[in-house]
Amino acid sequence: MEARVEVINLWLKNEQYNAIAICGMGGSGKTTVAQYIYNLNKKDFESSSFIPEIGKQADGLLVVQKQLLKDVSGGKRIRISNTYEGTHKMELVLQMKRVLIVLDDIDKNEQLSILLGTKALHTKSKILITTRLLDITPLFGSISWRCQVHKIKLLDDLESLELLSWYAFRTKTPMKGFKELAKQLAQYCGGNPLALKVLGSSLFVSDEDPWRRDTMKDIWRSRMNSLNSSKGDLDCNIQSVLRRSFDSLPLRSHKELFLHIACFFVGEDNFVIKLIMEDELYAKSGILTLIDRCLLTVSADRKLMMHQLLQDMGRSIVCEESKDPTKRSRVWNDTESYHVLRKGYGSDTIEGLALDMRKVEQGMRSKALELKTSSLANMDKLKLLQLKNVKLTGCYENFPEFIWLCWHGCPLQIMPPGLLMSSLVAIDMSDGHLEKFEAPTGLNSLKYLSLKGCDKLVSICNLYRLPKLDTLILWNCSSLTHLCKSTGDLEYLEFLDLTGCTKLLKYVKQPETMMVPQKPLLSLPRSLMLLDLTNCELDHNNDVYVAFHARSLFDLCLAVNPFEYLPSNTNLKMLRILNLYSYPNLKSISCIPSTLLELHIDWCMSLERVLYEYGIMSTYLQDIDYRSMMTSEYTSSSLFLFFCVPFHHEKNRIQGLNVSCLYRLSGSKDNDELGLLAKISNRSKGLTWVYNPLVYCKPKVDEDVVWLSYWPIGNILDAGDAVTVGIYADEAAIRMDRQ
Repeated sequence: MEARVEVINLWLKNEQYNAIAICGMGGSGKTTVAQYIYNLNKKDFESSSFIPEIGKQADGLLVVQKQLLKDVSGGKRIRISNTYEGTHKMELVLQMKRVLIVLDDIDKNEQLSILLGTKALHTKSKILITTRLLDITPLFGSISWRCQVHKIKLLDDLESLELLSWYAFRTKTPMKGFKELAKQLAQYCGGNPLALKVLGSSLFVSDEDPWRRDTMKDIWRSRMNSLNSSKGDLDCNIQSVLRRSFDSLPLRSHKELFLHIACFFVGEDNFVIKLIMEDELYAKSGILTLIDRCLLTVSADRKLMMHQLLQDMGRSIVCEESKDPTKRSRVWNDTESYHVLRKGYGSDTIEGLALDMRKVEQGMRSKALELKTSSLANMDKLKLLQLKNVKLTGCYENFPEFIWLCWHGCPLQIMPPGLLMSSLVAIDMSDGHLEKFEAPTGLNSLKYLSLKGCDKLVSICNLYRLPKLDTLILWNCSSLTHLCKSTGDLEYLEFLDLTGCTKLLKYVKQPETMMVPQKPLLSLPRSLMLLDLTNCELDHNNDVYVAFHARSLFDLCLAVNPFEYLPSNTNLKMLRILNLYSYPNLKSISCIPSTLLELHIDWCMSLERVLYEYGIMSTYLQDIDYRSMMTSEYTSSSLFLFFCVPFHHEKNRIQGLNVSCLYRLSGSKDNDELGLLAKISNRSKGLTWVYNPLVYCKPKVDEDVVWLSYWPIGNILDAGDAVTVGIYADEAAIRMDRQ
């Protein structure tokens, strides 16, 4: 516990902040930590008060105010007839006395201002609140106090196993024979203390009864199977705590979005889900609300993530709608989805359905029966459909108005027109057998199209019929030879992934010559923000026959291609990120645009010259042993080097200076905005040159990096001139060397 409250103990000593908000999901231990801090420190204040579970107070805030006033007034009962009177009296007390107040489970903006007022506190008073909100700005919007935010951490694997063991076995370690089961259960709880306590207590095993102990192993296995069934089978004590976060969501659209994500979209791309659900459920603002309520997180690679307990809570809410899956709003369990489609009864309630036939077949003793398209046609409200490795028989007519059609491993060679409804916002046909995609008329709402891994796909036509298309994914469409010219006319297209499209940008070979196209093989729209040409085998004359003129900053990925030099006919003036990862033959990079923020050159083993800016050439060498560097008479182990220009013959005047610097991070801080700035001054002539490289190589832990540069300063260094070279680094450098 001491380690978990270290930040809060520091806050108690910090007079800069009157208040601290402990934030986290339901059951994460916020109240336990607050109670521990309160009991440990209340003796150091003139008066104190701990008000638990304010969000559950059925009698309103007036009752809470009376208790709070009584506590901070030394036990005196104070009469108030309304909350306005209570707020005024509370403000008077807080200005005169040094108090410690804990308000547990604050979830509404008005609660703080009503309970404590908005005026300044006694300078040494401390207010601690617990909340499921991450953004506390609205809570303190009208209050002048400064509030620190502390997001509580869930338990790690070792702590989780120890807490579970204490409640299940009354020891710090699992009982013999239960270790693996205990590890599985602790992993399921995901570090949530409440879940570990509740499930551990419900599965208590006594060491005094061997027969009972052996029986409990079967009960533990049964419980784990129940939890892993994906049917939302959650302990009611855990469910009630977690559900309060769901019930407190302010809008119906927020609740519907949460349930959609819990059932279908965990692990999906945040950007894609916003595209799919924005028009229906205002997903851009909704996802922010769910994050703020600790119901959702977004991973570093933009995936929507949800704690397993929260996902089970959401699915349990859907299961409560009916015991019959056909009468629920969402069906995600593969076995249930299979039976719903096999029976073909249809449904007038199902809005979303997911089915992975491989998982169904793994659990079947006999061969799965055919599924008919009519089963889907009879689901009038179906909007979200996710199929994996599913074969359907029948005609594709009178289908419901899908918003999202996801059919991985689709066996169809062409898309039936009846499957492409005007309501579609997103189509994902990854790893399918499509040979041709021809956009029909009427898809005016489509924003996202993924044909990823369709290795038999040869042609894509009529994209002009998709006027709102934002994202086009053609990753590893290795047979694709034709992408219609109308791609360049798509005014909303921002993301185009052509990774692995090795035949798309090829030239026509003749027996004795190679015909180079006079016009671009591919035209791209001005709206484009990201173009990915990774592993497209672009190698002829270092030219990419792609025409694009971005109107705003954009990202370009040319990784894993055999160029020796960057394409000469590609407009790089508006680049923000340039990815040249694993360019085995790349020798030089020149003319880096001033807009560039990131340059990725990992595994460019042939790279000889990287940057050419303002007439200065420079490069970086990683993982260099400083002892192997070329020695020079003019060196320094500090950040500055002073020397006088030596005597030289007039015919051998110095034309430039080689400046090199070896550095490593101090390890005191991990900063993504590090950089170098070099300065050369001819103090005798009053001349100064300053260079801040656009690209900076950030060393790994305990790694040395050498920056090499050549400054062609011309015939302006005469014998005897006093010269100063300085290197300015954001982080302390351990070793420096100048030449």
